[in-house]
Amino acid sequence: MIDEVDGWEYRNPVIPGFHPDPSVCRVGEDYYLVTSSFEWFPGVPIFHSRDLVNWRQLGHVLDRPSQLDLDGMRPSGGVYAATIRHHDGVFYVVTTLVDGRGNFIVTATDPAGPWSEPRWLPGTRGMDPSLLFDDGRVWFTGTREKEAARYSGETEVYLVELDPATLQPRGEERVVWEAAQRGAIWAEGPHLYKIGGRYYLLASEGGTSYDHAVVVARADHVTGPYEPNPRNPILTHRHLGLGHPIACTGHADLVETGDGEWWMVLLATRPYGTSGDLGAGNVRGDNLGRETFLTRVSWEDGWPVAAQVAPVAAGPALPEHRWPAVPACDHFDADRLSPVWNHLRTPRTPYWSLGDSRLRLRLRPETLAQRVNPSLIARRQQHMDFAVHAALDFTPAAGECAGLALVHNDDHHVLLVRTARGLELVRRKAGGDDLLASVRVPGQRRLYLGVEARGQAYQARYAVAAGEWTDLGDPVDGRILSSAVAGGFTGAYVGMYASSNGRPSSNVAAFDWFEYLPLGP
Repeated sequence: MIDEVDGWEYRNPVIPGFHPDPSVCRVGEDYYLVTSSFEWFPGVPIFHSRDLVNWRQLGHVLDRPSQLDLDGMRPSGGVYAATIRHHDGVFYVVTTLVDGRGNFIVTATDPAGPWSEPRWLPGTRGMDPSLLFDDGRVWFTGTREKEAARYSGETEVYLVELDPATLQPRGEERVVWEAAQRGAIWAEGPHLYKIGGRYYLLASEGGTSYDHAVVVARADHVTGPYEPNPRNPILTHRHLGLGHPIACTGHADLVETGDGEWWMVLLATRPYGTSGDLGAGNVRGDNLGRETFLTRVSWEDGWPVAAQVAPVAAGPALPEHRWPAVPACDHFDADRLSPVWNHLRTPRTPYWSLGDSRLRLRLRPETLAQRVNPSLIARRQQHMDFAVHAALDFTPAAGECAGLALVHNDDHHVLLVRTARGLELVRRKAGGDDLLASVRVPGQRRLYLGVEARGQAYQARYAVAAGEWTDLGDPVDGRILSSAVAGGFTGAYVGMYASSNGRPSSNVAAFDWFEYLPLGP
């Protein structure tokens, strides 16, 4: 739907939930955006917008096991920041498989896919690669720790030319930015642009937490030397204090609209919940992970300046274009899973099936506590307050379980699962499991499961008859699902899980439907 009324507002984040390291490009009146995905599969979600605010997910760039090997991947390993660019009718995505083969490029003529097999870039090191197409030449930028780094976070941004036909590196590498010389650490997310005949290098520094900041430099030649903006950083929230609703702003990408407006997509977080001792000091949770935000950019004296990122701001000078809403309830009546669903690491063989308007999960020995691909179909938590419900048909044998899972990583998650003993609420914190509550349930196969989160209080519920909900135990402290406690770079997921816990099994858990309901912004 298109609203032609001038003057409209939008709310940040524009893509809520774990969608970090956004990169954007414009093709005519259309905008395309990709984000990081780490150990989750498919990799690199891709979105489409007409107004930079309302985004619909087209799918994933890396949706085949042949493109993405996440076997045994550690939490917060895998696919780091990707960059999307368009040139001469072809889309390019360049990214990094950390703890894998390194940097690679995939291409497509349709952003919805299919995307090519990876073209690996031997000899390139580091992560956060980007591409610049300039007068028939292709330039690759990336960030890396120095070979003889004197301390953690001593990094540099480097530049190397790629062959336009093979996309392989050629010529010598040049270091174009050294963050540590300017009193900062962890340069990341470098992007090169040619604007008004000059070359601009946009990067972030300070680490991807509360000290995150965006800096810029410029040069008359692509190879430099690059002059830093004397007023760097051009965007940061580190001076706003730990209580500000938007934190950790950085890892940005610039885009110009057809009318000449400039905008910046970036990552930031929305920490929430009261502080308190959770065995890791006083923390506020960031369960939603690093999300995609949008802010306006102006130009002063030949330098870009970003506006402070606001929860609500005036929209672009573009007609607002809203897409049809994604249904809150998935009845599993399509022939393939919705792109909202993810797997943990690469599924080598299908452990799920769709048919008769049901999702069936095959019980396998793998568990969420292992660095494997368990029988888990999950989606991102995208709101501070939300509820999920599902209808489960499952008769467990001894040692088997199936139900709902709230996941941050292998060592931090919550299970609401049916077992041979009854319905159990299990919390895994720092690698240790605690049975928080349990109840005997009738032997009938159908059971309704739910979780309602109000801030950091996650209340588990169940029903043996539709709509007759009963709380199970006390609310779980949800901060164990945040990187403030669990570590890493990802956000919380919620979904459907089944396991035979180390034993062979031919059993199947069937989910008739699953709904995710936002209960607030």
